[in-house]
Amino acid sequence: MTTSTHPTRCAWTGADQLYRDYHDLEWGVPVHDDRLLFEFLTLEGAQAGLSWITVLRKRESYRAAFSGFDPELVARFDEQKVAELLANPGIVRNRLKIASTISNAHAFLQVQEQFGSFDAYLWRFVEGRPIQNSCRSIREVPASTPVSDSLSRDLKKRGFRFVGSTICYAMMQAVGMVNDHTVDCFRWQELQQQ
Repeated sequence: MTTSTHPTRCAWTGADQLYRDYHDLEWGVPVHDDRLLFEFLTLEGAQAGLSWITVLRKRESYRAAFSGFDPELVARFDEQKVAELLANPGIVRNRLKIASTISNAHAFLQVQEQFGSFDAYLWRFVEGRPIQNSCRSIREVPASTPVSDSLSRDLKKRGFRFVGSTICYAMMQAVGMVNDHTVDCFRWQELQQQ
């Protein structure tokens, strides 16, 4: 699904090169690295009520502000660190979202201890394999599913916050638990092989 110079992409990418790069190189690619999974969990929660491109533009600042998304370091953040984060224009300065990132780091570490890794915990919701959807347009892509409902309930039970079903589904898409590239997108076929 490619013209001689421009591949066909999912309609949501628009003309923004940062968005296109994210779409082409990351979105929907299976992630099994716990630190990167914590990053997406954090960024998807930060995105609540905002556009993804807003958070994507702040991603490098988030990495610096949240110690490279090392959950052990983030779990040690104190009130002084929270005050620094609330003054940081490079991130979404929302006290509840910042506090949830810290409490989520604690919950994340507990999941790692129980399951051996967050990866092992997370991927069991899709039986270890990406769900391959065949949406013809962006309108067919769901905002949530029974799987994201189940994941959301389980994460909340474990003490995670900012993990509603829609946020969980967006994370599932981002980390490749589901392939929601539309069938005309050049990445849809490529990710069928993952």
